[in-house]
Amino acid sequence: MSAIDKELSQLFDALQEEKTQDFERFKDRIQSLSLDEKRKQGYTWNPLEILSSGYTYGERAFVVVQRHKGSNEPHHFRSGKTVNFYCGQPGVHKPERTGVINFVEKNKMKIVLNSRDLPDWLSVGMLGVDLLFDERTYLEMEKALKAVMEAKGNRLAELRDIFLGKQENSFQPSDIPVNIPTLNEFQNKATNQILNSQDVAIIHGPPGTGKTTTLVQAIKLLSKREMNILVTAPSNTAVDLLTERIAAEGLKVTRIGNISRVDESLIQHTIDAQLSAHPESKNIKKVKIQAAENRRNARRFKRKFGHEERNERRHLLQEAKELSAWANHLEERLIDQILSSSNVITATLVGASNKILSSIKFRTAIIDEAAQALEPATWIPILKASKVILAGDPLQLPPTIKSMKAKSMGLDKTLIEKSIERLPMITLLTMQYRMNKTIMGFSNQHFYQNALVANEANANINIGDTPGLVFIDTAGCGFDERVNPKFQSRFNPDEFSILREHLYQLTSYFVEGEQPQLAIISPYREQVEYIKTAVKEDESLQELKIRVDTIDGFQGQESDIVYISLVRSNSKGDIGFLKDYRRMNVAMTRAKKKLIIIGDSATIGGDAFYSSFLEYADQKGLYQSAWEYIRTS
Repeated sequence: MSAIDKELSQLFDALQEEKTQDFERFKDRIQSLSLDEKRKQGYTWNPLEILSSGYTYGERAFVVVQRHKGSNEPHHFRSGKTVNFYCGQPGVHKPERTGVINFVEKNKMKIVLNSRDLPDWLSVGMLGVDLLFDERTYLEMEKALKAVMEAKGNRLAELRDIFLGKQENSFQPSDIPVNIPTLNEFQNKATNQILNSQDVAIIHGPPGTGKTTTLVQAIKLLSKREMNILVTAPSNTAVDLLTERIAAEGLKVTRIGNISRVDESLIQHTIDAQLSAHPESKNIKKVKIQAAENRRNARRFKRKFGHEERNERRHLLQEAKELSAWANHLEERLIDQILSSSNVITATLVGASNKILSSIKFRTAIIDEAAQALEPATWIPILKASKVILAGDPLQLPPTIKSMKAKSMGLDKTLIEKSIERLPMITLLTMQYRMNKTIMGFSNQHFYQNALVANEANANINIGDTPGLVFIDTAGCGFDERVNPKFQSRFNPDEFSILREHLYQLTSYFVEGEQPQLAIISPYREQVEYIKTAVKEDESLQELKIRVDTIDGFQGQESDIVYISLVRSNSKGDIGFLKDYRRMNVAMTRAKKKLIIIGDSATIGGDAFYSSFLEYADQKGLYQSAWEYIRTS
């Protein structure tokens, strides 16, 4: 067995291990629970009330539901999750439909069903929604990885050998290099790298260095010489950002994917919305309505009926079949027209496997945020292209791995990490446009060997009369972390009380009429939920626009002022997944003007990474004690 075969075989085995572990955890957590236990632990909403129903763009059915039992209790339902919407008691034969959550708001949930018809049982019996194990992602990764392993004598085999270090990566430099005035030297170098690559180009973009800006300009130039370009990323949020930025350049973009996972402001770019807006869509809809009417009329006939009724029923069903086939043919033709007239097609990595793209071969596939993607997922869009661009930063958020065994087998190592190690001519973007130099400094020295330079325009921006970086130490205050036993997630209310006091004081520096962007982030979801509730209940904070989110949820975002609540405070010095330093690199590089971190030095200081940070904060920033913010009566 060759080294490549061995590497891919082990990767496939690691993927199987991850899938098995993921499913077993899901099964252990959910499937063995009673209805009451599922409800209490936040895995089901039952019973439900239907608030509204209808059809989205593309005539997909949706329902908006509201729960009664367990109202306001924590739950695991999130936008984009796959669910089972059903009628009847769990475990009992029941009519059901699968769907995807569009949004969850308090006790309301909108579900876009994987169906073009609303169920006829909406007003009958007990309704409920259960979380489902979403196997599709694993199936698509397995399919892609098998194709890579079996590739022989084709372009996929060549790309595989290049990525895995067996074959040279080729470039064809232009006689006249591109020099876009709005890009800096390193961004222009990356753009030329993308344009000149014959096989693979790798763009390493640390926080705030304009990776997306560079990609968009490169895509704009590629679109002048290629029919259409496939642009992908692991998450819907990242794909939506790319869609928005590319469309703003005047290119025609078509966003592939379930519209329940697409930001509402970008709906017009989806294939469903473009179909609905097409003049021919009305005719297609009429044909579909007629086919559905024929099927309904055919169902009117009971088991015992005469020869004429049987013939009429057969005729109605046959006509319905022919009408549906005609409507589908017309719709497929419109989809082909939309796709062929698009400059860029955007999708998630798994979304690139959508059947409507099955017959399209792209010259170039661009994969952004490649360091957040499992390698098997990265291969999905590569199957469809002859040239590949990977962009990302392996020193920021890694892909999520649930199985420690799969991680030990190498599943956590991404294709862009392997490429940076194996391939020549990797372009590093070094001019940083987001953070002031004090905020940037620690990340720069710890992760990037001081290669980053803060742009002059933002190097010294700040809010208030203290340095851009502040660490508030809660050591000795008795602010011990707490655990929500239901979700095994930690929170620290006292830590937030200090954060809030600092924010009260910082607002005195806000310029009237200018509202700075504010974000509060934490590695722990339970702390995020606690802070969201506390902010809503605090009248003095109502005028401030504050985004509260997990670090993962804030990936790719930025804000003028960012607070990080570390949460961990215990006598054992146990810091849990604060040890994921790449996640903290993301958190520490979101702020533009002011970064305030609140934590317990006695708990985190035993770790070398945080010890180094505390020293940096003391030397370059402002190191304060939480006692300065504790109100005394």
